Amino acid sequence: MTQAPRQDLFFSSHGLRCAAWFYPAPGVAPSALVIMAHGLGATRELGLDAFALRFQAAGFSVLVFDYRHYGASEGEPRELMSVGKQLDDWRAAIAYGKTLPNIDSKRVAIWGSSFGGGHTMRLASENLGVAAAVSQVPFSNGIASVLKIPLLTVLLITFNALLDLARQLFGLSPRYIGLVGKPGAVAMMTAPDCNDGYLRLVSADTLARGTWRNRMTARAGLAIPMYMPGRVAAKVAIPILFAIAENDSIAPAAPTHAIAKRVARAEVKSYPNGHFDYYSGAGFEQIVADELAFLTRHLSSQAPA
Repeated sequence: MTQAPRQDLFFSSHGLRCAAWFYPAPGVAPSALVIMAHGLGATRELGLDAFALRFQAAGFSVLVFDYRHYGASEGEPRELMSVGKQLDDWRAAIAYGKTLPNIDSKRVAIWGSSFGGGHTMRLASENLGVAAAVSQVPFSNGIASVLKIPLLTVLLITFNALLDLARQLFGLSPRYIGLVGKPGAVAMMTAPDCNDGYLRLVSADTLARGTWRNRMTARAGLAIPMYMPGRVAAKVAIPILFAIAENDSIAPAAPTHAIAKRVARAEVKSYPNGHFDYYSGAGFEQIVADELAFLTRHLSSQAPA
């Protein structure tokens, strides 16, 4: 049967529209659904289509969405990174996904990469009726990630974050910092592999549309170090796959390995390269095959509820 095309959809999260792509599974029988979102400052256009198409071809329906304030979703100011808002967007996406036609609401999985992988780790501990979760190269410990950033850069980010909060207090426009940059830049990600690795995901069409910008509200520089999605690991009762990059310069591997040991139904796959090496090429082929095997085991119609 010919693979169904991708559809543009919207769902509501706290009164604002979140933009989504929906990839219906081939066939008409109720299918399992994989819900996907990206990492820090990223949008669905930055490499998620390749994963979604593989999952769709394997017989899953897929819903890929942009957080509020990002991409094609509504929300002002733009590029506002809020952990709480993004978690709420995930909850709204899960509730909405279960209402889509020909979806088996008991066979829904969540898939997040990088910062989104931290979100799926956190959400897997909640009673959201989710059957499985994938946490790809996940952000799991804010302090561990910040310790990878040079002290001077941390101080400059903190200064800008406080300035942004002051501007917010007086109703002024946000203070922005870079999302990704070369070593020494005032940006959240400046490890040697970050600038080129991240920007490889951004197409010329995405830049021309202006649906992604290399910036984020500086206040996020205070929130990110305090985000510890791994703290709820002991509460995760569903199967969860941790796909860990051992040479990750952004989300260190060691904290995620420690977290996985506290999760009753954790599965761990380790990969030798860095944070950005799994969106194309051989790294992509390896990681997507492992994720498909995991999803097939836990979302098949014969899998236990």
